[in-house]
Amino acid sequence: MKTHGRLFPVAGQVAVLLAAALFACSSQAQVADSSASALGFHKDRFLGTTVGGGLVITGSLISLDRAWYSQYERTGFHFFNDGNEWLQLDKVGHGFATYTVGRWGHGLLRWTGVKERTALWVGGTLGLTYLTAVEVMDGTSAEWGFSGWDMAANALGTGLYVGQELAWQDQRVLLKYSAHLTPYAARRPSLLGEGLSERILKDYNGATYWLSFTPPLVSGTPWPKWLNFAVGYGGEGMLSAVPADGQFRQYYLSLDINLDRLPVKSRFWRTALHALNCVKVPMPALEIDGRGVVSGHPLYF
Repeated sequence: MKTHGRLFPVAGQVAVLLAAALFACSSQAQVADSSASALGFHKDRFLGTTVGGGLVITGSLISLDRAWYSQYERTGFHFFNDGNEWLQLDKVGHGFATYTVGRWGHGLLRWTGVKERTALWVGGTLGLTYLTAVEVMDGTSAEWGFSGWDMAANALGTGLYVGQELAWQDQRVLLKYSAHLTPYAARRPSLLGEGLSERILKDYNGATYWLSFTPPLVSGTPWPKWLNFAVGYGGEGMLSAVPADGQFRQYYLSLDINLDRLPVKSRFWRTALHALNCVKVPMPALEIDGRGVVSGHPLYF
């Protein structure tokens, strides 16, 4: 049975490595903005970013192949239908991963001075490129298979980022993630994670994915431009990928902070906040679950 509980952690690890590369490129790194292209092309930045990024991506794929896929029988390329697994939270996780890695990739290339359209189409699709390679590796493993649902989710995440840049040169709708520990991991640690980092990344029972956006009808009002509305999606009761009794979906309404719009002047902190803007800021939240239960959370992670 193909269980993608391990795939989102891979994407998450790549995202962390790319974030590290973002900070390592220069202590004076700037957040990509509308004036980035006016800085001109920086050869040293470009070489450092492309070589470093290439090594990270290639090295992680080789490590993944040796550490994971080599343990299972290889087959001819084949497909696998996993559209009913994990209450589709793994699919939302794929979209989040490609959206986030694309946002960072675009920002990095803009920082090097590459032309905007090139930076968008190369950097903004970086997550899609990487997870397509992982999906092809799935497709040649007897234990899994190439998932069309995964690829659709990957494309939607990239499309959300690239589409907004093409339409508005801005991200008016952000895709974010939050997580908390649940008791389910202790019941199946091999699948849902053992240590803190594994549980945060692998236990879909504690994962929530958010659409964070500027609330409508606030133009001309004193509403802070950095304060967003957020709509979240999660699920509980999952001890395996397949549907089972006791599983239910969760829907959330909350507020969020768009860290890119905070009035921060420091280049370092603007860069740090830009990288961290993929994480939903803990806020009070209203939950409505699939059983019809309504509950409030004073501070939801």
